[in-house]
This record gives sequence, structure tokens and C-alpha cells, in this order.
Amino acid sequence: MELVKKLESANIFKKISLILLGTLLLTISAKIKVPFYPVPMTMQTFVVVLIGITFGWKLGLATIFAYLFEGAIGLPVFAGTPEKGIGIIYMMGPTGGYLVGFISSVFIAGFVNLKKNIFVKLLLISLSVFAIYLTGVPWLAYLAGWEIAYTWGIKNFVLAEVFKIAILAISAEKLLKLRKFT
Repeated sequence: MELVKKLESANIFKKISLILLGTLLLTISAKIKVPFYPVPMTMQTFVVVLIGITFGWKLGLATIFAYLFEGAIGLPVFAGTPEKGIGIIYMMGPTGGYLVGFISSVFIAGFVNLKKNIFVKLLLISLSVFAIYLTGVPWLAYLAGWEIAYTWGIKNFVLAEVFKIAILAISAEKLLKLRKFT
């Protein structure tokens, strides 16, 4: 019985450590701007999908909720923080819908491991990225109008997202091998 308790404690510690590692990766990915045409990109959507693929949907959701909680309480984990504000006020701004989209994105990406067909994996990865835009663009349009939402919320990032999807799809098999450690 003592061994079972020790194993359960070790498993809980491992999961908490992975969640904290995931939130750290998300924070770093939000802060680093990659030169890309026509606007610089962050690797945040890439890391969200990566977390879903490698952690699975349950641990992935726990990681995203922890990340959003960190940001909500004022930790400067989001892109542009603390310069552009922190906490709930920041989350209600132009990127708030995209942050909410991380939840459905990581959930969808968490099922990539169940599919053997590369085309189905590509479809799931694409849908997980699309899920971020599904909530992000309407929220941005609500705040700034559809023209701005299209230009600054979709058009300028399509090429970058296709690039990220391709990298994730190509490396999905190798990433899934990491899941046995989660």
C-alpha cells in the first residue's frame, strides 16, 4: 500500500511539473518574435498544438487553464505583457479571443495520437489551429471591426500558420513518442 501511495505522489508531481513546463514554454513562445512576412509571429499557436499532441487532451487542458490562470492573476505570461497591460484587462483586449481558442485547440490536438493516417493527423492539427482563430477573429472584430479583424487577425498570419502546421504534421510521429513520458 505504501508503494502505491508513493507511485501516486510521484505521478501527481510529474503531472504538475509537466503543467508548469508547459506554461513556461507558452510564456517563452509568447515573448519571442520570429521575423516573418508580412508581420512578425510568435510561436504560441505552435506550442499550444505541440502541448496537445505531446501531453494529450487532459494534461493539455490542465496546462492551458493553468497558463490562462497565471495571466488572469497578473503574471506577465502573454505576448506584449506587461507593456500592454496584465491580468483580466489584457485578456479582454484584442487577443482575448485567441487565448480562449487555446482551450479548444489543445483539446483537438490531444487526439492526434489516436490516428494512424498522416492526412487525418494533418487535418486534426489544422483544425486545432483553426479553433484558435474561430474565437479570436470574431472577438477582434467585435472590438475593432471585421476589416481590421481580417487584416490583422487572419490575412497577415495565414502563411505563418501553414508553416507551423506543416512542421507539426511532419514531426507528429516523433512528438507522439514523447507522450509516453507524460
